[in-house]
Amino acid sequence: MAVIRDPNISAGTGQFGAIQAAASSLGLELIAVNPREASEIERAIAAFARTPNGGLITTSSALVIIHRDLIIGLAVKHKLPAVYHRRVFPASGGLISYGPDVIDLSRHGAGYVDRILKGEKPADMPVQAPTKYELVINLKTAKALGLTVPPSLLARADEVIE
Repeated sequence: MAVIRDPNISAGTGQFGAIQAAASSLGLELIAVNPREASEIERAIAAFARTPNGGLITTSSALVIIHRDLIIGLAVKHKLPAVYHRRVFPASGGLISYGPDVIDLSRHGAGYVDRILKGEKPADMPVQAPTKYELVINLKTAKALGLTVPPSLLARADEVIE
């Protein structure tokens, strides 16, 4: 699995660490892709696509969001199944996303703003992790990649794009 990440932000390194832990228990080999620009993404994915039975994972970063269409297009072009971190990816043609529900995060953020406006000190407020995650599957992309998504996975999805 190639993992596209930004090692300069904590989300990139933290998420990569969690992916590494899961990969080792599944016997998967990971390759970190640390691009700084579009041309590096293109080269890395093209090179990785030459290895058999590979796939892509993206971690959360501005670079991945900015180059979303490029990454999705390259994954489909090279027939690489890809798992993304936000629902905007399968909505734009990516295969699958699993990540925090952004709307739910915003609701929790609004509660924090309310508490701050009522005088609570931000330093005294606990950091909260996301509590709601969503799975989105794009069946059109699965078909284009020649993949059959198991019914058990479809049943678990929060949204299926057909």
